[in-house]
Amino acid sequence: MLGPVILAASRSDRMRRLISAAPVTKQVVDRFIPGDDVDDIVPVIRSLAERGLELTMDVVGEDITNPAQAAAARDAYLELIDRLKPLELGTRAEMSVKLSMFGQALPGGHELALSNVRPVVEAAAEIGTTVTLDAEDHTTLDSMFAIHEDLRKDFPQTGCVIQAYLFRTEADARRLAANGSRVRLVKGAYKEPASVAYLDKHEIDRAYVRILRTLMRGEGYPMIGSHDPRLIAIGQELARQAGRGLDEYEFQMLYGIRGEEQSRLVAEGHRMRVYTAYGTDWYGYFMRRLAEKPANLRFFARSMLTKG
Repeated sequence: MLGPVILAASRSDRMRRLISAAPVTKQVVDRFIPGDDVDDIVPVIRSLAERGLELTMDVVGEDITNPAQAAAARDAYLELIDRLKPLELGTRAEMSVKLSMFGQALPGGHELALSNVRPVVEAAAEIGTTVTLDAEDHTTLDSMFAIHEDLRKDFPQTGCVIQAYLFRTEADARRLAANGSRVRLVKGAYKEPASVAYLDKHEIDRAYVRILRTLMRGEGYPMIGSHDPRLIAIGQELARQAGRGLDEYEFQMLYGIRGEEQSRLVAEGHRMRVYTAYGTDWYGYFMRRLAEKPANLRFFARSMLTKG
């Protein structure tokens, strides 16, 4: 399986330098990350919104080694929110945040991350939108869920992400579905040990369906994070069985992947949200996108061979 190998490469400084220096890399990265800064991304936001798509915005960057960098990440999101305000998109353009960017892994990281993310959630609420807390590796999740619970006391619309490949997730889904949370379900994109996660693709898919059924039957708002046609069809059927209207759940896909399918779902009346990342520290994000889907890797390899 190539996925674990690519995930290991995502943490390699040598591979980072090699791939970043390849002449073709930037044009391939642009498929998934359409801008380096907020000035680049505002026209992208407008274009997607005009096509009836919704967005969740991610300012990429993960190697936070001191509190000043965590504060800079917070300020980057606050700048984004300031630029979103005149667009008046409301919840059609929300934010996704990784708490590692807000200092979660630093000494006193739980409190630091909470203190940095709270102003972002507050500012998002002021312009009529919200924030979703991304899931990272399994060692960070207890802290993420605790921060999520704390934020929802004042901002109940705050969302979170759960990962189907983790054994713990079925229990997390039951808890979150019962309390009315906004929950994005994804398969998972971090290298995890067999002691905490399913490693077989079919086991992950089966877990995804079980968890999605729980979310659809619950009191929350399910967000189906998948590009898999079979899982998309299953999600539609589970929503129908649960008696959910088209505005009571949504699909989410990555920018640059399955654009025609995104448009098809919008044409059918579904809410379709595009996970749109931007920034210069793109390496970790980009490598996980390659690990998630073999077609992404083939696209990158083909481009390296023909245009490098």
